[in-house]
Amino acid sequence: MRMLMHVKLPPREFNAIAKNGSISQTMKRILEDAKPEAVYFTEYEGRRGLIMIVDVPEPSAVPRLAEPWFLLFNADVSFHIVMAPAELEKAGCDKLASKWQ
Repeated sequence: MRMLMHVKLPPREFNAIAKNGSISQTMKRILEDAKPEAVYFTEYEGRRGLIMIVDVPEPSAVPRLAEPWFLLFNADVSFHIVMAPAELEKAGCDKLASKWQ
């Protein structure tokens, strides 16, 4: 299942890894393991963050994706199911809407 993974990075932990010179290597290691479909670095509420689109084939895959961020950065991580337009069409929202009027 395609999920949007939102990672909020605390400044203290991120800064410590950046200052010791290992931020690029650390990020590369995490991202190579996660194999995201897409990743975007951004800010969230004035802090560093990133958004990734990842495949979560079953619930037991969540720790493999989240733990590096928890353990290395003390980050906040959330997952949200996402769909492409074709998947939304397949969901049958028109029928659902008429059922629940």
